[in-house]
Amino acid sequence: MAFDTDTLSQQAAAPLCRRTARLAGRGNEAADITVAIPADFRLASGERLGQRQIVGRLHGRVGAPLIVVAGGISAGRFVHRTETNGLGWWSGAVSIRGPIDLSRFQVLAFDYAPEAAEATRPVTITTHDQARLLGLILDRIGDPVVSAFVGCSYGGMIGLAFAELFPDRIDQLVVVSAAHRAHPQATAWRGIQRRILQLAQAAGRPEDGVALARELAMTTYRTAEEFADRFETTAPTSAGQAYPVCEYLTARGKAYRTHTTPDRWLSLSDSIDRHAVTPEAIPTPVTLVGFTSDRLVPIDDIRELAARLPRLFRLVEAPSLYGHDAFLKEDEAVAAILRSALKDIDQ
Repeated sequence: MAFDTDTLSQQAAAPLCRRTARLAGRGNEAADITVAIPADFRLASGERLGQRQIVGRLHGRVGAPLIVVAGGISAGRFVHRTETNGLGWWSGAVSIRGPIDLSRFQVLAFDYAPEAAEATRPVTITTHDQARLLGLILDRIGDPVVSAFVGCSYGGMIGLAFAELFPDRIDQLVVVSAAHRAHPQATAWRGIQRRILQLAQAAGRPEDGVALARELAMTTYRTAEEFADRFETTAPTSAGQAYPVCEYLTARGKAYRTHTTPDRWLSLSDSIDRHAVTPEAIPTPVTLVGFTSDRLVPIDDIRELAARLPRLFRLVEAPSLYGHDAFLKEDEAVAAILRSALKDIDQ
């Protein structure tokens, strides 16, 4: 896929890593890090989390420069293919000799709060809260300075929040498909999803609610052009029967129905819409990536963020058939951007 690059500012030279993770380990083995959440830890809302611990996972070369990788609300600590969890949610980017090279870096990914098992009610949690929880994991592994935080979608929001809260703990930030605030139209779509979840819970059909909310979400992640290319418009025999596109969405919903719980989805969906950072308060060098077909994070919002950041390193605007899901689908374009952003990290 061809893409256009618009460099707004080169005032921030590519930064070098200052400290690396010191957790003991061997070779390129992956290792979980389980960290107790202090008893006095409170969310910005004043609430306490039901869970007692936060779990991260280190992948890659022990002692190498540390890269934090965070994705959408469905992502977690299994970012790379492992013996325990299949392919991982972003194995196309995080791999040996990949764009985020596990022979060159150590990668930290973590599970967002609230945990599904502990989410017995919605909790009001912000992206800054998630950044503070990440800080607990960094404390546990020896308080390394993060050489780069690569965040996509919700993970990009957390990255911005982390850089705002902890500028001394991060050398550079790569934000893909995320901005400084949620767009009202995206909030409207997510609000409908949340009402579907609440209605299904009230009806005693929580898994059906997750499936239906996921169907709606899929229509916002992708583009009208992709749907037009993929699906026929032939009508079924009778009213009430499924059209081809509906069969696809139903299958995607069924595949997701046990992936999360309504309360966890309500919490994280609300967290997206509650997200807000002040770009001028982020001193970290930032690479921004936006896809012009993304309806959830419109390119104009990313351009506004770029204009307000004190140390914008690079802004990349790319076309894609896949809308908000482009960071998961446009492997070659994303790989080129990541390799460029990370190439000068000191070994």
